[in-house]
Amino acid sequence: MPVIQRFSNCRVAINPRDHAPPHFHVVLNDGREAWVAIATLEILHGKVAAREIPDVLAWARTNQSMLTRKFEELQQ
Repeated sequence: MPVIQRFSNCRVAINPRDHAPPHFHVVLNDGREAWVAIATLEILHGKVAAREIPDVLAWARTNQSMLTRKFEELQQ
């Protein structure tokens, strides 16, 4: 799973050939994971609350177009 960005408490990654909707994975240092929709920044799945990753969601908000492009590239 290619890592797109690292934070002190987690990393953001996108799986190649992953399912819709376009999303990224947030993997916390303790192993918990969340799937976040790129278009809405809604947590789709996982055991991570939005309040635990505010820096990731803020970064994703300013980088939504890049995340969308990267998701599309990795689906080829």
